[in-house]
Amino acid sequence: MLKRDVQSILDAVPGDFAVAVRKVEDPRTTVLLNGHESFHAASMMKVPVMIELYRQAREGFFRLDDSIRVKNTFRSSVEGARFSLSPDEDSDEALYDCIGEKRPIRTLMREMIAASSNLATNLLLEIVGADAITQTMRRYGAKRIQVRRGVEDMRAYRRGSNNETSAHDLLVLFERIARGRAVSENASQEMVALLKKQEHTDMIPARLPEAVEVAHKTGWIPGVRHDAGIVYVPGGPTYVLVFLAKGLGAGRAGKDACARVSRRVFDSLVGGD
Repeated sequence: MLKRDVQSILDAVPGDFAVAVRKVEDPRTTVLLNGHESFHAASMMKVPVMIELYRQAREGFFRLDDSIRVKNTFRSSVEGARFSLSPDEDSDEALYDCIGEKRPIRTLMREMIAASSNLATNLLLEIVGADAITQTMRRYGAKRIQVRRGVEDMRAYRRGSNNETSAHDLLVLFERIARGRAVSENASQEMVALLKKQEHTDMIPARLPEAVEVAHKTGWIPGVRHDAGIVYVPGGPTYVLVFLAKGLGAGRAGKDACARVSRRVFDSLVGGD
């Protein structure tokens, strides 16, 4: 019934969608709608970057409290050409005022997740490496996540080299985080705390009761709207919800569809229908 109701909501909205739902306490309660279809990852690629940062820090390559210098020149994944980011195209402009200064990796990670800073993302991606991220995703059972390049690497974009994900793969990652199995229990708890600081809250949390907490990450580019995270209902249950959308027109249709799907999932899992 839940899958049918979700499909009914999405049938009324032009675009292509994927939805994944899983109750953490009972993984048998799983709903997948186009779960293995590939989507442009947009800012959802920042979740794998976060996981890899914690993994490499645990392995001793660096400490999350180490500082790195803020810059705005990066190498393209194609031919090594250099490119820079525009603050006008970034959801977090404040970091551009810090170019030349040093910032802790942990601080940059917060900007990457909570404010969805593209500049912070490219700085951190340069530390851990795209190939290492993708390898970790494979070990975690995420077979379709591909991290190939930094944000706004237009030379790579024009070559068709994009970061990709599927709803199922994001479900796998967020379930690991929720269960304390992403890198370590302590790292997972820190990731949850960071994801709860998300500043863009007009999709999964929008129609949920105020007492419900959501640890999530959003992502968007023209025609694309994503949100994925862990929903903590007081007294239970805890569940993971992933919403991916592409082929959208202008306006709020994608955001509103996600908010409606989120509420329907909540009513089903909490109400038990």
